[in-house]
Amino acid sequence: SALFLCQVLQPSIVDVSLDIDQDMREWILQYYGSASRAIWTLFEITFSGGWPSYARPLVEKVHGLYALFFAMYVWVVVFAITRIITALFLKDTLQVANDDAELMIRDQQARKAQWTKKLHEIFTMSDSSGDGMLSLEEFKQVVQKPKVRIYFQMLDLQIQEVVELFGMLDGGSGQIAYDDFCSGILRLKGQARAMDVISTMRDCRAILDKVHSLEKRIDLLGGAACA
Repeated sequence: SALFLCQVLQPSIVDVSLDIDQDMREWILQYYGSASRAIWTLFEITFSGGWPSYARPLVEKVHGLYALFFAMYVWVVVFAITRIITALFLKDTLQVANDDAELMIRDQQARKAQWTKKLHEIFTMSDSSGDGMLSLEEFKQVVQKPKVRIYFQMLDLQIQEVVELFGMLDGGSGQIAYDDFCSGILRLKGQARAMDVISTMRDCRAILDKVHSLEKRIDLLGGAACA
């Protein structure tokens, strides 16, 4: 397109018989007088959004048919091709983001499997009786080992927290199964702990609201009885 404009506008620059004023000839020379100038002008037309400034003078002062050329160029190149290129880049970006999300999911699954494996090792070391059930005495003995303490530190857990959890999960029997042990430990880890705290606070608020409502009803009944 740039070379085409450069060629067809040459007579408008050099042919003095054409009804084109000198200022317009100089303008054409400045923007379309050579191949490099025409290419740069078309580049600005394509990406700057100011194409009317480069097209209107040619349409109004040189020939009206240039309107057809610029209309086709803007429609095909500026709007169609650039939008297609933008859509392709956007598609690639979304695909990369989707791949990153899947990678994060796989990474979290791998981490969970890693922690579960380590908890299985702890449970196996703790279950000295080999009956598949873990007693608090067995657990207290194994948590004294440095390796076990390092495992719990990697899980961002304190030993005292785990002992308290054991007391909550054993149901008063003094023993806990492997699945209950692992699920309870993992619930204490990371964001799950914060979410459980928020859930507990919400439940406490609901209970408190019910207590206040019940208190008001009792007061009303007491007032009615006195009357």
